[in-house]
Amino acid sequence: MDMDLAPKAPKISYGGEGGSYTSWSPDVLPMLHVASIGAAKLLLHSRGFAAPTYSDSSKVAYVLEGSGVCGLTIPEAEKEKVIAIKEGDALAIPFGHVTWWFNPNESDLTILFLGDTSKGHRPGQFTDFQLTGPAGIFTGFTPEFVSRAWDLSENDVAKLVHNQSSTGIVKLKDGQKMPEASEKDRDGLVVNCYEAPLDVDIKGGGCVVVLNSKNLPTVELVGLGADLVRLCGGAMCSPGFSCDSAYQVTYVVKGSGRVQVVGIDGKRVLETKISGGQLFIVPRFFVVSKIADPEGMEWFSIITTPNPVFSHLAGRTSVWKAISPQVLEASFETTSELEQLFRSKRTSDAIFFPPK
Repeated sequence: MDMDLAPKAPKISYGGEGGSYTSWSPDVLPMLHVASIGAAKLLLHSRGFAAPTYSDSSKVAYVLEGSGVCGLTIPEAEKEKVIAIKEGDALAIPFGHVTWWFNPNESDLTILFLGDTSKGHRPGQFTDFQLTGPAGIFTGFTPEFVSRAWDLSENDVAKLVHNQSSTGIVKLKDGQKMPEASEKDRDGLVVNCYEAPLDVDIKGGGCVVVLNSKNLPTVELVGLGADLVRLCGGAMCSPGFSCDSAYQVTYVVKGSGRVQVVGIDGKRVLETKISGGQLFIVPRFFVVSKIADPEGMEWFSIITTPNPVFSHLAGRTSVWKAISPQVLEASFETTSELEQLFRSKRTSDAIFFPPK
């Protein structure tokens, strides 16, 4: 099975003074189409505003840097949620929910979007529907239809619908007010991966926070799980695979390291250096392992199931520790002495292995 798994960086789709929207194309990263996964980033400069949109795909949004405000309107809700967001925050956004994003601060705000495009118009790409601007939905309706829908004169409709010159992202003027965020609107919708309890914490090895239906109930609605992994300098992440037929979509947040992926018939399908800003996808049941460079490595991943289960092939929790000695000895066609040596290793380390 020949496939291109090489990590890729995104390309700008549109933007302006207020910021930019970049995305990964399945033409460049074919596994996006195979896995029906979309991936994009939103960058907002100071006072940058991403106008209301909805998408044909459910997503997990992860704040890579900065802080700002997100507006979220749930279908048939009478009032939007206005959520303060900051670096490390993760939100699950079901398809059809209207969102807007605003950066009131001096430093940039960058948000990563990873999601499921299997129900979308274009497998491997998000299709976002803008409510305003030159590409807004209502530019396609005749003035008569919009006038009837909004109970406005056609003259007023023209002023509203055709008054924006920028597509999607604009820079708001100083002094232009925006809604204040509500702390209670974060409840049940946001988890901060830097503040949440660690699911795994190995001294000198690394740590992980897993997002699932227990700590972020909305991932059940989007059908995705996610995690943030921080691997210490020189440490290794155990070879392992998703045992529930899920794809792993990984974005390197910062740092760098090496990755190997092995697939069908023991063929190594990827061996490369990875660094901040790159994205790659591990096919279903393929085994992946990573080793961080001296400065360490951090990555954010989604898994195409809301409650992922992994099997590891090294360490205290690996399948080797569960398999009986006789089976190991027969499978490896080795001596009992070497089998005992093999079993005696990695009895306390789980998932992350510190450098020697």
